[in-house]
Formats: sequence, C-alpha cells, structure tokens
Amino acid sequence: MNFAKKFLIHAVVGGLLVVMPIYLAVLLLLKGMQAVAGFVRPIALLLPDGLPAEDFLSLLLVLLVCFAVGVLVRTGPGRAVRERLERSLFDRLPGYALFRSLTQRLAGTNDANAWKPALAEIEDALVPAFIVEELDDGRYTVLVPSIPTPLAGAVYILAPERVHPIDVPFTQAVRSISQWGSGAKDLVAAMRAPSPS
Repeated sequence: MNFAKKFLIHAVVGGLLVVMPIYLAVLLLLKGMQAVAGFVRPIALLLPDGLPAEDFLSLLLVLLVCFAVGVLVRTGPGRAVRERLERSLFDRLPGYALFRSLTQRLAGTNDANAWKPALAEIEDALVPAFIVEELDDGRYTVLVPSIPTPLAGAVYILAPERVHPIDVPFTQAVRSISQWGSGAKDLVAAMRAPSPS
C-alpha cells in the first residue's frame, strides 16, 4: 500500500514537472500572439480571407522577438543585464535555478554550476545521482532521483569518496533514470574507466 502511494505521488510530481513548463510556454506564446495581433492586423487584411494570416503573422512576430532577445543576451551587455535580472528577480522564484541548470545541461552548455551525473554510495549500493554542488570542505551535495522521475528525489551531503562522477552526457543519465535503470551498466562502466575527453 505504501509503495503504491509513493509511486502515485512520484508519478504525479514527475508528470507535473514535464507538463507545467510546456503548458506555461504555450500559454505565454498564446498571450504574446494576442498582444501583437493589433500590430499585424493591417497586414493580415491585405492577404486572402481563407488564410489564418493574423494568427500566423502574430506567431511569426513573437518568434522573431524571441530570436532577437536570444541574440541580444549572447552579447556582453545583454549577458550582464540577464545575469543582473536573474540575481535580483528570477533566482527568487521557486524552482527557477533548478530549471535553468537542467536546461543548460540539456542544451549542452558547459556550466560549472550545472548538475553532473554521478554514482553515489548509499548504504551498500551504488545509485544514480547528480552532483548539485561541492562544499568548501570537499563534500558533495547530491540529488538521488526517484525512479523514474529524474527531477524528484532525496538530497544527500556525502564525503567525496562516496561520490563517483561519471563521464556520460547528462541526457544519458536522465534517460537511464526515466527508463527504470535500463542502461545503468553504461553508467557503471563510465565510472570504472572514464571515456577519454
């Protein structure tokens, strides 16, 4: 009974962590399209009536604005503004730092603060984990995810000899966790003999 309850809770939380960002992104996209509809309406009226021109042009304008912002934040001044906004506003939002870190890892961005796949010694077993941070005394804060939900689990602070970083892509570790441990042999092999960089 306890297992069923635990499984149900983890499944719901895991589903929310996948569905909510997608839902919010679609919702923001639709709101953005509504906001710019007035700007594109005169152009849409010039096109044939059978085409959903206003919706298409609104979507195109929102995507162009997103592209422009993306280009701007890659410049030096844009990066400085983004970092200032993150520190003063976004880092106060619950879960923002987590999603930023995971997004950076999934995008392949090399960030020293991003989660790194590892195998952690818990009791007499090795378990898939993510190194969240290294403490000043050399110990690690690790997240041991609940199978099959990579974003939910337990946090441990462990001595460095109990944490074994593995040289596999972040996405491979997440895939193994979300597939009930299938592919864990590759994680163990990466711990024994890290693949050359």
